[in-house]
Amino acid sequence: VQLQASGGGLVQAGGSLRLSCAASGRILSHHVMAWFRETPGKERDIVASVSVSGDSTYYVDSVKGRFTISRDNAKNTVYLQMSSLKPEDTAVYYCATAFVGSQRVGYVSNNRYNYWGQGTQVTVSS
Repeated sequence: VQLQASGGGLVQAGGSLRLSCAASGRILSHHVMAWFRETPGKERDIVASVSVSGDSTYYVDSVKGRFTISRDNAKNTVYLQMSSLKPEDTAVYYCATAFVGSQRVGYVSNNRYNYWGQGTQVTVSS
């Protein structure tokens, strides 16, 4: 299983970016998908997650109303649309998957994520 994240870059505060994460194989059909982010000296924290069907989502409070997570199971891809970006959003963003089988949940505990992408850098300048 491989996850390939892309779409990071440098953007000014208030701008937008769209991250994509393409998965190999048909693993998305039974997996919650999520985006995490990590900054130097801090733990990797979840940003958003989406259920298998895409109808249930979770967002950390700091991104609610600004970020939107979505998925296209036919393309084995999950997206993170980021708008109104702030300098504090600067981080390396990682996509990850957690097997949930037939559970209709949009959030699972961090320790259930067992496949990770390579990370993509997002830098927001002030």
